Amino acid sequence: MFKASFLNIRNLILIVILSFCGVTLNAFAETNSSVSDKLKNIESNTEGRLGIFAINTETGHIIKYRAEEIFPIQCTSKAIGVAAVLKKSMSDPSLLSQRITYSKKDLDLGEWNPVTEKHISEGMTVKELCSAAISLSDNTAMNLLLKKIGGIQGMNDFARSIGDTSFRQDNDWPAEAYSGGEDNVKDSSTPQAMVESFRKITTDKTLDRPQRDLLTTWLVNTQTGAARIRSSIPNGWIVGNKTGTGGAYGSTNDLAIVWPPKHAPILIGIYYTSNNKKATKREDVLSAATKVLVEEFIAKDRKLKDL
Repeated sequence: MFKASFLNIRNLILIVILSFCGVTLNAFAETNSSVSDKLKNIESNTEGRLGIFAINTETGHIIKYRAEEIFPIQCTSKAIGVAAVLKKSMSDPSLLSQRITYSKKDLDLGEWNPVTEKHISEGMTVKELCSAAISLSDNTAMNLLLKKIGGIQGMNDFARSIGDTSFRQDNDWPAEAYSGGEDNVKDSSTPQAMVESFRKITTDKTLDRPQRDLLTTWLVNTQTGAARIRSSIPNGWIVGNKTGTGGAYGSTNDLAIVWPPKHAPILIGIYYTSNNKKATKREDVLSAATKVLVEEFIAKDRKLKDL
């Protein structure tokens, strides 16, 4: 009895301390075992690893699975690169309207230039390139934007400026798509770090409202990843996302911000990769994991239950 009373007192003190610091208990809660088991089961039917970090910003409820492990991030890093451009535009209002000209030799070897390949003759504005890099993940668009932020190092510097010490970009596009495999940390980060940075550029004051609105509009207009996170989001919820797909190791990634009706956003980062260089991508894994996350968030959030 004494031991039980002591534990109750200790828990009460912990609650008081956390409340005093303005922190909700949900933010400190570990992912419950049933959710971990479901995610582990999804992962066990693959030949790779699954990494997840998700947060319901309405309640502070966090779900994580291998969230602090290193994963290749592929094109999800373009969200950081474009945010760096938008950040620079806050002090240089003319930046987004500047027109960049390029030639056919600047295209990403014909691999993925769905927008830039159509505008070789007249070039594109920085704003148009940002839209192409996010909504259609155009590789050449992102490579051209690098010239406006100090190259790849400029991306890394921006990530550090917002407190992200895990993010690292080593290659431009499409070379980054081939990073991965055991002990290769190039072009990588952790699911938790990517979601935390994603939250800062989409919901916090890292960017001013006009720049933030541009970024979220481009994310909502994304035309890649329909079979990933988007496929398991309930009807009526708005989704903005940035995908990433490896050219090897089966790497299949997605970062998303989700707005349920009359509710603060939910942020989700799901990363999948294998050590088998010839592994195939697994969009189905991301879809299945998202279903688990959404069900858990709804179960623990009265406002979501009532939608």
